[in-house]
Amino acid sequence: MATPQEVAGIVDHTLLKPEATIDDVKALIEDAKKLGTYSVCVSPSMLPLPEDIELGDIKLAVVCGFPSGAVASEIKAAEAARAVAAGAQEVDMVINLGLAKEGAWEELEYDIAVVRDAIPYAVLKVIIESAALTDDEIAKACEASMNAGADFVKTSTGFHPAGGASVHAVEVMKATVGDELEIKASGGIHDGAFALELMKAGATRLGLSGTQKVIDSLPA
Repeated sequence: MATPQEVAGIVDHTLLKPEATIDDVKALIEDAKKLGTYSVCVSPSMLPLPEDIELGDIKLAVVCGFPSGAVASEIKAAEAARAVAAGAQEVDMVINLGLAKEGAWEELEYDIAVVRDAIPYAVLKVIIESAALTDDEIAKACEASMNAGADFVKTSTGFHPAGGASVHAVEVMKATVGDELEIKASGGIHDGAFALELMKAGATRLGLSGTQKVIDSLPA
């Protein structure tokens, strides 16, 4: 069983509330340092961070095309490029979900590839909004992500009414990508037992806004 330190070490400590302020981001980063999380994930409008904010060993991630994904691919690419130029090391982009529901897989691959091309040296995570997809659609969205050169596939934004991460979705994603891509589970992860189940299913990164609660509730 993973230790609290091991769980914290794969967490993207996340703050994506629209009303969040730069002071909230400062507090998020201080929490991340105390908890030992892998990164913080914030909205791109927060970048560049003020000079008085020290990240230390904490990585900086941002979202892109968030939360709907219903943005022109070239706009997502420009948003991602701006975020990386402003200090982001990782980008979590939302796919155009309508393309997935239509079965327009070549167009979906393009949607991802243009963002990949815009940020060749940053880590790219592709949010497929798995709760809104069938198993077959999850698998095909993962295949499109692989073909487009992504580093991760990610379950959810946490904002879609269909729901967030599930163990089953992670299992389908893992069965599709194998060891070619990493998997991030996010959305609705509120306790340690669920976090461990997702990790067992194949998640190598967790997106959490309530990180302290999850760590504190890990089984003894």
